[in-house]
Amino acid sequence: MNRVKVWDPLVRILHWSLAIAVLGNFLNEEGAIWHRWEGYTALGIVCTRIIWGFIGSRHARFSDWFPTPKRVIPYLQAMRRGQHPRFLGHNPAGAVMMLFLLIMTLAMGGTGYMMGTDAFFGEEWLEELHGTLAYILLGGVGLHIAAALLESWRHKENLPAAMVHGYKRAEAPAEENS
Repeated sequence: MNRVKVWDPLVRILHWSLAIAVLGNFLNEEGAIWHRWEGYTALGIVCTRIIWGFIGSRHARFSDWFPTPKRVIPYLQAMRRGQHPRFLGHNPAGAVMMLFLLIMTLAMGGTGYMMGTDAFFGEEWLEELHGTLAYILLGGVGLHIAAALLESWRHKENLPAAMVHGYKRAEAPAEENS
């Protein structure tokens, strides 16, 4: 089987580092200083990933996967017809999820930062928003994991492993849109 390098080392390091930071922060929400620094770390990871989206390798770049209507609508129509197009990089639904997770992490970091400022310290509405965003983010993470496992099964390709070693199968069905 021919393999092709899809995910560069920085994308993979950022992916798993963000996963660890988000999980660690959720499990340590009462440890104020560690919670704060894990949140700042998550923000730094997301900001680095955004920069890498403009200057990184082919499949890391926004231009390769950004979920425009021109990409998302045909993909969803194909899925509705029972087709499951394979992509080397992010498929359009995965791209929507990736943007959602990045935006949610930024929102978590923003609200977390605000809670530590004099202007917003002790504001219940902000604490409630931060907590609600945390559960929405975790729901998105759950969907992301479920979708990765489903797509792995559909395409007979271990996507979590690809995010570890960076390689995916080179050959693809005729309907591939890479």
